[in-house]
Amino acid sequence: MNDLNGKTAIITGGSKGIGYGIAEAMVVKGMNVVITGRDQSALDQVVTRLNEQGPGEVYGVASDVRKLKDEQKVVSKTLDKFGAVDILVANAGVGIFAPIDEITEDQWHDVVDTNLTGVFNSVKACVDALKRSKGYIITIASLAGTNFFSTGAAYNASKFGLVGFTQAIMLDLRRKGVKVSTIMPGSVATYFNDRTPGEEDAWKIQPEDIGQMVIDLLQMPARTLPSKVEVRPSIPK
Repeated sequence: MNDLNGKTAIITGGSKGIGYGIAEAMVVKGMNVVITGRDQSALDQVVTRLNEQGPGEVYGVASDVRKLKDEQKVVSKTLDKFGAVDILVANAGVGIFAPIDEITEDQWHDVVDTNLTGVFNSVKACVDALKRSKGYIITIASLAGTNFFSTGAAYNASKFGLVGFTQAIMLDLRRKGVKVSTIMPGSVATYFNDRTPGEEDAWKIQPEDIGQMVIDLLQMPARTLPSKVEVRPSIPK
């Protein structure tokens, strides 16, 4: 995919944070981008902002990744508007952190159903279109997918599972012409867990850094597949 101009990507959780950083990097390259999230009005505001950065076109579709039918609707609308799906960036995620004796069943399901089952739903909805386009799947995991920590039972489970899921489908799809990679960031300056980033987060990875990494992955030679990428701040606080 050395020439990204005119390629079409779906980015889940694309209205802010890492998803927005990736969408921004893509639209500057002339790509068509469909961003998803649960709030259509929030998506509409972001779409307006991103379309001003052109030359690519951005479109927003409300969807809850926890529902396969919602993700199938996103793919259908993408195909209707742009004719193909070349890239899926499965980015939507939530974080709830509590020790096992305090975390609730609803909190567990919110994390696992979004971070793991949600990616399954996104991939399942896109996979036929991606096989036709010989496309690319990129999941946004975390260093928490290989490093466990206290209060991380639900989050660790979801991200360990996501890393395993991504590596398994990489093996399923590589001979069908679909590349699959997972990016595992450490500390990123985002709105994750209801936090607003500020100047004190300047030492962290920035969303646009992940956007650049996605572009770099897409433009790797066809013969080469970086299947798992760990990324950390150069100098942690």
